[in-house]
Amino acid sequence: MGKLSDILNGSGGNFDDEWNSTEAAAEFGPVPRNEYVCYATNGELESSRSKGTPGYKIEFTVIEGDFKGRKFWLDCWLTSAALPQSKRDLKKLGVNSPEQMERPLPRWLRCKVTVVLLKDDDRIERNKVRSFEVVGIDKPEADPFAPKGDAAEPDGDVEITFHPDSL
Repeated sequence: MGKLSDILNGSGGNFDDEWNSTEAAAEFGPVPRNEYVCYATNGELESSRSKGTPGYKIEFTVIEGDFKGRKFWLDCWLTSAALPQSKRDLKKLGVNSPEQMERPLPRWLRCKVTVVLLKDDDRIERNKVRSFEVVGIDKPEADPFAPKGDAAEPDGDVEITFHPDSL
């Protein structure tokens, strides 16, 4: 086991003072049932832990209000029975082919996400994304410190080349 001073690596300040003056964060519980304004911040292929069911997980991050920064996930299962609903939801995000599930989602998709509370068999309440709609595409703010003549968008942005019906 290492020493704390070794991993802090002289990062400045007195860590003991900072530790003693910092309040511990409250536990995260589920958020109330509501509609939240979010970005679709990630999408990735997955397999369920229990049965290995193939799926695509969409991550939404709240961008407004009291729960800003909280995340919700929607599982789009890629089975014959679930494919019609999964295809409906993926098309909303511009995913129109299986190959597109292997690439990052377009950035800055503003969504209205309806979140509900479910009580599992273990009687623990959890959030579930009931539905979502894409309500806009936000343009990132220009970096005021970027060299003149640079594009306003950060490196790695992809051009959005789809036009969802809901926009």
